[in-house]
Amino acid sequence: MIRSMTGFGDASGGDKSSVYSVEVRSVNNKFLKISTRIPDRLASLEPEIEQIVRATISRGSVTVTVACTDLDEGAAQEINTAALRKYAQQVADSTGAPLESVAVASLVMLPGVLCPPTDESRLKRAREAVRPLVELALEHLIAMRTREGVALNDDLAGHLDFIAERLAQITDFAPRVIADYEKRLKSRMDTLISGAGAEIDQGDLIREIAVYAEKTDIAEEISRLSEHLVHFKDMLGDDSGRPIGRTMDFLAQELLREANTIASKSPDAQMSRLIVEIKGAIDRIKEQVQNVE
Repeated sequence: MIRSMTGFGDASGGDKSSVYSVEVRSVNNKFLKISTRIPDRLASLEPEIEQIVRATISRGSVTVTVACTDLDEGAAQEINTAALRKYAQQVADSTGAPLESVAVASLVMLPGVLCPPTDESRLKRAREAVRPLVELALEHLIAMRTREGVALNDDLAGHLDFIAERLAQITDFAPRVIADYEKRLKSRMDTLISGAGAEIDQGDLIREIAVYAEKTDIAEEISRLSEHLVHFKDMLGDDSGRPIGRTMDFLAQELLREANTIASKSPDAQMSRLIVEIKGAIDRIKEQVQNVE
């Protein structure tokens, strides 16, 4: 069953010291693009998170957001006293105020003053908590992409059936186009030649009809278009889980190529109307497969 590239999944959990939440969102992309938004003190987990995503998803633009709320005193950031002192001295020098009168509170948020805690045990606990949450959020994301894939599958199958029906009508109608042309040509030649008192050369008539039949022959295009439809339906029924969106996109282009060739060889108004309807359905297929993983 095909899967959509659009989805969302989340998960949260933690312990007495910290609470973590993970959100994973994905939208269309020709390739796999991963971006992460995580707290600075958990930045070392970014490669591990990307590895988990790559093992689960093959296509799409994926954004992983990790948030952390600390509940214990161990989360307190350390103050870089040297940097704080340097900032205070700069303020005192620039304003002429005594060093002791500089408001320390206004300097705390300056770059380099507050440093995240460097407790390795906290990072280890964070890793143990975040990894399973990322995996669970991805499970929820895949479930949503699978549900949307069912809707995509039904929509694509409907368009393929529509094309097959119209193609069957064209197949039935094509021989009659040649027969109608033969009748019209013979009638015109009868009218022109009878006025001159001559007779129709059957050889010339047959050659003219043969040339017209060759120019308007669409048997090969109908055969290839039918084969593409079968291939497309086979992919819709593929349960291997492999990504097939790019293959479907290529096949949709081949469908349109054959339809355009048929259109260029169709002199009849009714056949032209049918092929226009087919091309409209192919355009909708091309739009939909852009969201198939």
